[in-house]
Amino acid sequence: MTTFEQILGQVIAEQRRKVGLSQEALADLCGVHATYISQLERGLKSPTVRVLRGIAKALGTLGSKLLAAAEAQ
Repeated sequence: MTTFEQILGQVIAEQRRKVGLSQEALADLCGVHATYISQLERGLKSPTVRVLRGIAKALGTLGSKLLAAAEAQ
């Protein structure tokens, strides 16, 4: 069974690749460690609202859109 965290992680990873960022570059833009981004993308961690907002901003979208894309799957 796929968890919501895993689905959200996949959405984040897809968006990150779409805009051409590495995990390290995304982490730098968000002020977190690249290991944390990796854990998010694998569904091992859930982002805080602050981190989700930072990720969305770095990806040129809104946190609500990332969540909606994950909810739609």
